[in-house]
Amino acid sequence: MKFLVGGTLMDVYSKQQGIRIKQLFTEHFTGVWNIGYKHESSGIQLDYTGNVYGPMQLPLLSDMDPRKPVSPWWSIQNVQLTKSFRNGIDLYGGVKNLLNWTPNKGNPFLIARAHDPFDKQVQFNEAGQAMVTPENPYGLTFDPSYVYAPNQGIRWFFGIRYQLKN
Repeated sequence: MKFLVGGTLMDVYSKQQGIRIKQLFTEHFTGVWNIGYKHESSGIQLDYTGNVYGPMQLPLLSDMDPRKPVSPWWSIQNVQLTKSFRNGIDLYGGVKNLLNWTPNKGNPFLIARAHDPFDKQVQFNEAGQAMVTPENPYGLTFDPSYVYAPNQGIRWFFGIRYQLKN
């Protein structure tokens, strides 16, 4: 059995006129782990791996933007089972994103105005700011920059691997 764990603490900021400004998309803490067990006589190996990320500031387009300004703690966890045969063939399968976590939980949308990427239906005022309209209730423009984590939920995978041996 093996158990590996790691973590990183970060304090990422820029200084403008002597004021510390926390950068977007930078969490204070990240962690990784791997728990693995290999049963030598049967050729079966089980691996449980994961990452955990602390909250990070996220970009909002305006005060009207309904998305969350700070991400939650989130984690992607995976499980893989591998059967190794003596002829160099491995069969494996498992689950990615075991917790089915995606960043859209708790947000009305991730990509602002994804249905209008060229802002053809956005009305602007004289200052060039997007206006609130019935078609655009938050007064936003197209913005894909809010995406900060994988958008794919739980996924199963299976495979075969052949190892050339000398």
